[in-house]
Amino acid sequence: MNLLNEPGSNRDSLKKVPKTQQHASSKNANNKNGSKKSVTENELLSRVGEQPKSRDTDLGISPEDVLSLDHITSSYLCSPQANIYDIDFTKFRIRDMETKIVLFEIAKPPNAADNSPDSREDTNPNENQGTNDDENNSSSKQETGGRFVRYCFTPEFLKLRTVGATVEFTIGSEPVNSFRMIERHFFQENLLKTFDFDFGFCIPNSRNTCEHIYDFPKLDPDMIKQMVDKPFETRSDSFYFVNEKLIMHNKADYSYNGDVAS
Repeated sequence: MNLLNEPGSNRDSLKKVPKTQQHASSKNANNKNGSKKSVTENELLSRVGEQPKSRDTDLGISPEDVLSLDHITSSYLCSPQANIYDIDFTKFRIRDMETKIVLFEIAKPPNAADNSPDSREDTNPNENQGTNDDENNSSSKQETGGRFVRYCFTPEFLKLRTVGATVEFTIGSEPVNSFRMIERHFFQENLLKTFDFDFGFCIPNSRNTCEHIYDFPKLDPDMIKQMVDKPFETRSDSFYFVNEKLIMHNKADYSYNGDVAS
């Protein structure tokens, strides 16, 4: 699947990924290798630490590795420098597929030099804020480098069934093969759902737009109440792979207690 324009084209390509081309997994089927032994976050971090000492490419973190994790990560599983393809996300929009209402939109201004909150513009009638602060925790020892976003939604968001997420991104001077994202959502220690999307092949020096369709799990009233009452205990890991090797890891947390009238 090619989502891209020719280099230098002024038009962005927008392709909606059919559900048949997505690899969405539920709590009971979040590991494509069902019989594979789960790994721990510490084991993966240890493997990453060994990479500079070895030329063994098998030491890298694979999609199967992150799919086998049974909890949200507490650390980043790769550094910002792992993004050797200079993939840069410049715009993100969420909309309700039933009403077509845009719920959240954030964009990096043209020629922005960084991912800081001051270099972003966001609009969202259903959200109070969208920031990439380091979880408001100044004691964190890991630099996020703009890899963390905090979302504040209203309780109505949890009742949505299908959401479209449009992402715009640019590619550096090297071609990108088999660009893939695995996103895992947890509430506390409970895996809510795993989403697995293929971006396909991306040509160099291009700007690309793609919409992925999220089918949200149906939540029981008690779970919804807990998620509303315990803001930011719903979290997600977004892992990005090229040729089955982890190159980016982003994090987010969510609250659902926003005031609709605010």
